[in-house]
Amino acid sequence: MSVFNEILFFFAALAAGFINAMAGGGTLVSFPVLLALGISPVVANVTNTVALVPGTIGGMWAQRKDFVSQRIRLIKLLPVSILGGVAGGLLILNTSEDAFRSLIPYLILMATLLLAAQVKIKNWIISRIGHAHTEHHNPAIMMGAVFTAAVYGGYFGAGLGVILMAVLGLVTDENLTRLNFLKQALGFVINLAAAIYFAFSGKVDWMVAFIMIFGSLTGGWIGGKLAGTMKPEILRWIVVTAGLIAAVAFFIKG
Repeated sequence: MSVFNEILFFFAALAAGFINAMAGGGTLVSFPVLLALGISPVVANVTNTVALVPGTIGGMWAQRKDFVSQRIRLIKLLPVSILGGVAGGLLILNTSEDAFRSLIPYLILMATLLLAAQVKIKNWIISRIGHAHTEHHNPAIMMGAVFTAAVYGGYFGAGLGVILMAVLGLVTDENLTRLNFLKQALGFVINLAAAIYFAFSGKVDWMVAFIMIFGSLTGGWIGGKLAGTMKPEILRWIVVTAGLIAAVAFFIKG
């Protein structure tokens, strides 16, 4: 591995950590970089997951005051989040490189469109919360919906935060701030479960992962510091544009 590639891995993870802290969608930046630098698709995906998990801790820590209000719900949803994350990890590790390569443009496009629709989804949730008074959904439906989102998170993960926000907005009646904490916490658990599973799979490129861990931690810290001074909407559309370009490039590459 050249020093130049190591620098690119670091800055890709730094950008992803920063983007995740500010707006979400960091995987849409770091994952294509890994592929462009010659990492095989499945190895790139699992390495990226392992590397970016530490960078998400800051966002959850910043909202820790909401933990008490969500403790019971979080405990209830932890098992299905862990199982779903591991199940998604199991799926990706049993997907051939060629099969996953053919899915990449569709996965990136779907994640990009989710990110583009993030504000509309959030507005829908706010509208729904405003008209809801009691949580009347069957717990089995809530756990099933979160499990499905967790499987996706373990398999690919880009756009997981938007999916979780939509799912939780549909099956719970909670204010947006507390819902955001629950989304952050469950996303962290899902990615951590998948990352731990990947760590024992033999598929992680640990040299790249360690470089990227430092990058994602640095980017997450910078993003946390600048969160109140920069408009996340601008960054979100930059990431959406990058995601669309990446998706088109992979479609053309075939």
